[in-house]
Amino acid sequence: MTNKRLNLSIPYLKGQESSYVSDCIKSGWISSAGSLIKKFEEELCKITKSKYAVACINGTSALHISLLLAGVKKNNEVIVPTITFIAPVNAVKYCNANPIFMDCDEKYNLDVDKVIEFLNNHTYQFKGSCLNKKTKKIIKAMIIVHVWGNPINIKNLVKICKQKNIKLIEDSSESLGSKFDQTNKHTGTIGFCGCLSFNGNKIITTGGGGAILTQNKKIALKAQHLIQQAKTSIWFNHDNIGYNYRMINVQAAIGLAQIKKFNQIKTKKKLIYNKYYNLFSKNNLFKLLTHKKNSNNWMNVINIKNYNQNKLIKLIKELEKHNIETRPVWKPNHLQLKFLKYQKYKINKAKSLVNSSLCIPSSADLNTRDLDKFYKILCKNI
Repeated sequence: MTNKRLNLSIPYLKGQESSYVSDCIKSGWISSAGSLIKKFEEELCKITKSKYAVACINGTSALHISLLLAGVKKNNEVIVPTITFIAPVNAVKYCNANPIFMDCDEKYNLDVDKVIEFLNNHTYQFKGSCLNKKTKKIIKAMIIVHVWGNPINIKNLVKICKQKNIKLIEDSSESLGSKFDQTNKHTGTIGFCGCLSFNGNKIITTGGGGAILTQNKKIALKAQHLIQQAKTSIWFNHDNIGYNYRMINVQAAIGLAQIKKFNQIKTKKKLIYNKYYNLFSKNNLFKLLTHKKNSNNWMNVINIKNYNQNKLIKLIKELEKHNIETRPVWKPNHLQLKFLKYQKYKINKAKSLVNSSLCIPSSADLNTRDLDKFYKILCKNI
């Protein structure tokens, strides 16, 4: 049994987090009115080159608000990937809208070609809106997710969304620090809005936390307004249905400390990926997810030849006995109980890919010796 636990993706808290939080507590400003929130937003703009960043309580709240800003209303439809954490799909339902599920490509990202095929062949334009031929409902938005930190090939999606008058929302929860190879622009800065997450497993964390990225001042101001209960005056006038989605000062304090070593964490993630690449390239039983040149290398995933769900469950349990944390890829969302009735389009890759894929230890504190141990134990249990 290994002495050190090899974790999937835990926070790298080896900086000034304690000091920053302590100062925050001493000041008495620990909730959503503290000055550190603004400073954190400014640092996010520096990293992403986004004109505006609006800090939220978590990534899910950022997605919800972005959909509202995009004008998504009851009975509208939103195109979503089936392979993603369920948060963006839930956010669609928070708006009383309906998801349309799309398949994934070999990198687990949204299959761009199938999305374009669907929009070209199964929708029509009417009074400036894109309507679904099958349901006759307006397709108002599309959420794309840069899965595992790998940017989607976004160029053709931007083009067709503009043609169809569909708002493109980037879920960049896993891709802080990732850039598009073609333009060198940061993920989350191309679409109508971009959404970040600072959950404990992300490349940097605030414990929870999220943010909305936008290049439009009016959208940023409206987002700030909505996440603060749509309050208009000190007399508690509210001009809209608002939400208690503002980030708190303690979270921002942790985030500011994390940002100071962001480049260090990214370097560590790159070294982990490179080591895995060297290890798994020697063994044809495995196919390692290849990260793009400008990916943040957040999470490493392997596909195991001739594997199925039962074998995967057994392997995860065996690795846990050795104090090694792994997990399967998310269950396809179109198969989730509450989403079975919604439209899906030519999904034939997602399920088989999920049933043979494993997320492997990718925490920034892992060294080459840890990775060698993991690989050796993994091979023994295949």
